[in-house]
Amino acid sequence: KTMHSLCYKSLTIEQLLNYNNTMNDIKSDCQAININIIEKVRPNMPEDTILYELSDFFKVMGDGTRIRLLWALEESEMCVGDLAVLLNMTKSAVSHQLKVLRTAKLVRAQKKGKNVYYALDDMHVKIILEKALEHVKE
Repeated sequence: KTMHSLCYKSLTIEQLLNYNNTMNDIKSDCQAININIIEKVRPNMPEDTILYELSDFFKVMGDGTRIRLLWALEESEMCVGDLAVLLNMTKSAVSHQLKVLRTAKLVRAQKKGKNVYYALDDMHVKIILEKALEHVKE
């Protein structure tokens, strides 16, 4: 008997029917080896649109300049001019990157007098930065 047929012996009829229905939409060129694991994992997978948004999030986070800006803002709320001096950048370059970070909801802006001050949008951003740093230091 083949390995393929041995895998199917432990399945219920419902599992086989679900597997066959799912196979109509699948583009994978592989045969399932552990269908029970697949069925356990599949319901916990976020929808593709959410995963694509997550991918976009990491693309924004994947830029060294933006990480430097986020790290500075993790330390303190700052205005564009101070960020430009701290990071040795032009105000224009800082403003451009802050716009990307605002669009991604990673930073927020607050006008104080003539200046606009930027800060991390929420604690989630701070936690992500800290966990990422912890990971790369391992």
